Amino acid sequence: MLKFSKLQWFCLKTLVFIVCLSPFLSIAWDAFNDLLGADPIQRLHFRTGDWTLRFLLISLAMTPLRKVFKSSLPIRFRRMLGLFCFFYASLHLLVWLVLDQSLSLENMLVDVPESPYIILGLLAYTMLLPLALTSNLASMRLLGPNWQSLHRSVYLIAVLGLIHFFWLTKLDNTEPIIYALVLGVLLAFRWPIIKRLWHRQ
Repeated sequence: MLKFSKLQWFCLKTLVFIVCLSPFLSIAWDAFNDLLGADPIQRLHFRTGDWTLRFLLISLAMTPLRKVFKSSLPIRFRRMLGLFCFFYASLHLLVWLVLDQSLSLENMLVDVPESPYIILGLLAYTMLLPLALTSNLASMRLLGPNWQSLHRSVYLIAVLGLIHFFWLTKLDNTEPIIYALVLGVLLAFRWPIIKRLWHRQ
């Protein structure tokens, strides 16, 4: 097992934090310098949505990586990765609310019923919110065994997010297919737990 001094661990966490933040900095730079193309709002939608799914899948990969490499190091980054997933999901939602809908309730009431993919996206975000709010030791102690049950809903959130993405991509489904394959592999690692929970029902 790898052991780090406090300084080494701080430097490693800082490095991972900067790497996780770099997509946002890239998006902000492109937006500030008018490099988002002919349809900047759509480009912002896709870039923030892409990084939401990527961080979600990367965070889900931490448990299998722990088992494969027999190291607890990946798990120590799972919370940070999950919170960055929520960060990019929040940016994705804000792009829709502020830039696409202009914070107009009237526009939302028209668009949402006509767009099932928006409903799925809002549902996934609503489910992701309590996971982000309870990603701390105090919540783990308060919720007890229910904490783990709550956070297992992340797999359903990933499925909803993928369907949301598939619905949006009309010409080239290569990227969502790759994400779906990655999620399939991750679910295969968790299959014994999923099967046990199913039989409890």
